[in-house]
Amino acid sequence: MNRALSFLFIMALLVSSACKPASEARTSSPDKASARVVDDISVYRPTYPAEGANAPAAARVEPTNHANAKVAVLMDSVASVNKGIKYAQGYRILAYNGSERQTVMDLRKAIIARMPEEKDYLTYQQPNFRLKIGDYFTRMEAQQVLNRISDLIPNAHIVQEQINIPKN
Repeated sequence: MNRALSFLFIMALLVSSACKPASEARTSSPDKASARVVDDISVYRPTYPAEGANAPAAARVEPTNHANAKVAVLMDSVASVNKGIKYAQGYRILAYNGSERQTVMDLRKAIIARMPEEKDYLTYQQPNFRLKIGDYFTRMEAQQVLNRISDLIPNAHIVQEQINIPKN
């Protein structure tokens, strides 16, 4: 309570000291009828000589120690190593988990019809079928697709899994 009162007192003090009456303000007219404050600060602004008046043209400095060849070799080695990577940790949408084969096949056809660009993964571990959709690096990407198909599959959710890296 004491802290709140001191805060209010400080705020009131700041507000009262910050407000300057209009009678004390400097105005452009000698009769001070106008409350508009006019300050001419142009006398304090620095002035600089015009560009190219007496200044020598600065020559462009060229780099002398190029590392382009070394960087290119390193980038090629990184690219060749990255070509061998086929899997990464990511996310998929678990669209169905159940034992009805016909249900999962109908759902798979509906998903393919709506989003033909997405890859689907149908697995069978006795007695359950699992239908997973997509390969997403971030959860946000998976959530965007899940929002597009939420009316088709209301019980679908995002699962973390090892995904295939698409080779574009």
